[in-house]
Amino acid sequence: QVQLVESGGGLVQPGGSLRLSCATSVITPSMYIMGWYRQGPGKQREFVATMTYSGSTNYADSVKGRFTISRDNADNSVYLQMNSLKPEDTGVYYCYAEWRPGPARSTDYWGHGTQVTVSS
Repeated sequence: QVQLVESGGGLVQPGGSLRLSCATSVITPSMYIMGWYRQGPGKQREFVATMTYSGSTNYADSVKGRFTISRDNADNSVYLQMNSLKPEDTGVYYCYAEWRPGPARSTDYWGHGTQVTVSS
């Protein structure tokens, strides 16, 4: 099975930065869309960002211009650079992988999450 392990979460002040990492066991990375979701206190899980193997990205409006997703195609890691953090960014951040071997079939995988707390 695909393993996704997040790291890099922690406590940061508003306006600060944090970089999340996700180590993966993906061995056919061109067949995966990788990304990040988050779940704030008392909220449903929400989309943050995704990136294809070829470099196409998509961001939630709430993080656009502040967060940057990237992939290391050498070791199949995925990262989320978070700048200008706000208290509303607080939540558990989950690494995500979507196996898409073709346009009509996909399977989702999730990490266990890393806590990000933005507070003064």
